[in-house]
Amino acid sequence: MSEKIEVVVKNCVKHGEGPHWDDTTQCLYYVDVFVNDVHRYNAVTGQDSRLNLGDSVVSVIIPRQKGGFVVSQKTDLGLVDSWESGKVTSIAKVEADANMFNDGKVDASGRLWIGSCFCGNGIADPNKWLKLQGSLYSLDSDGSVKKHISNITISNGMDWTDDNSVMYYIDSVPRQVWAFDFDITAGAISNKRTVADFSSTEIPDMGYPDGMAIDTEGKLWVACFDAGKVVRLDPETGKVIRTVKFPCEKITSCCFGGDDLTDLYVTSSPYMMTEAELEKTPLAGSIFKVTGLGVRGRKANMFSG
Repeated sequence: MSEKIEVVVKNCVKHGEGPHWDDTTQCLYYVDVFVNDVHRYNAVTGQDSRLNLGDSVVSVIIPRQKGGFVVSQKTDLGLVDSWESGKVTSIAKVEADANMFNDGKVDASGRLWIGSCFCGNGIADPNKWLKLQGSLYSLDSDGSVKKHISNITISNGMDWTDDNSVMYYIDSVPRQVWAFDFDITAGAISNKRTVADFSSTEIPDMGYPDGMAIDTEGKLWVACFDAGKVVRLDPETGKVIRTVKFPCEKITSCCFGGDDLTDLYVTSSPYMMTEAELEKTPLAGSIFKVTGLGVRGRKANMFSG
């Protein structure tokens, strides 16, 4: 298959992250982390609207089954009653003030999984962020929060197999994609193993693994920060089986969307780039859509709380 890459929203963010496709409204939600904005791109009308959530670091916006959204605000988790009001109600303060939440996703039971890291706003090189400061949590519908893993440096992409038996998860700085046995009823993970190691010479020039999606064939699509690409990984072999290259280096995350979930939406960032770097990659901070991949994703889950 020959893919086509197009820009759907140009230069819209300072640090784009957390894409979530809402199939009920045909809208893409995503965040602009360090300026505290959430965005809604309507794929039918082409309109991109923005909502500021105040003085916070926002990394996640995911629709709720009951209406509104669940969001992260630096160290807190909260609920937004509607896009129109933008009112946030905090439901849990989870992390230490020196940290922030990063990527998150909802499992098939409606439970939110979200990880944290040192708040490195203003430090461009992830290797200079304080290491092993983060954790991985889950938020249940009753508002209870559970910590699952500690000593994470930059918690990032996650997704699950169709049968919910395996959860995939990324820590960006060790540059590893992990798999865990997943118990969806208990909301528990176990038996950690490495699926892919981006620091290996067998996977060259991949940068840092960032956000992630899974297709219906069980293959992982991993955004490669500082490498300008999204790669398709076979989690059984750890091998890269496809590469999609973008016209900017800081590719942050991806998700499947569109009428039949065959489009891949990709977020990017101009985070801490110099003027010279921006001149070379003027599309940094844009939202891309990739078509013609010949694969399909799954509907994203809504938060049940």
